[in-house]
Amino acid sequence: MREPMIRVVMLPKDTNALGHIFGGVILSYLDLAAGVHAQQIAPHKYVTKVLREVDFIAPVHVGDTVSYYTETVTKGTTSITIKVSVEAIRGIGQQQTCKVTEAEIVMVAVDDNGAPKPI
Repeated sequence: MREPMIRVVMLPKDTNALGHIFGGVILSYLDLAAGVHAQQIAPHKYVTKVLREVDFIAPVHVGDTVSYYTETVTKGTTSITIKVSVEAIRGIGQQQTCKVTEAEIVMVAVDDNGAPKPI
């Protein structure tokens, strides 16, 4: 069974005037999921270098449970490229699953001075 790296229930504080969850909220959790994944691959401090094309396919609503699934695409000398897939589970009894977006994120391991370091 596929397990999400993180799972979050969306709350009213994260909505725009249309009642949908702000895209920036989804992006911040997408970044967080990639960071947690990178930590599990190689425990270092990481910064986000690149977040590749995010195309929002469906809105997220208050009460939706949003899951962030991660997988390693490539592992380099100082960086890890991670694919993050985002799905919302909605409805009474949470019976409908909807793909929200996906993206590749490049996380770079850094030392205490912020310089890239080998992983």
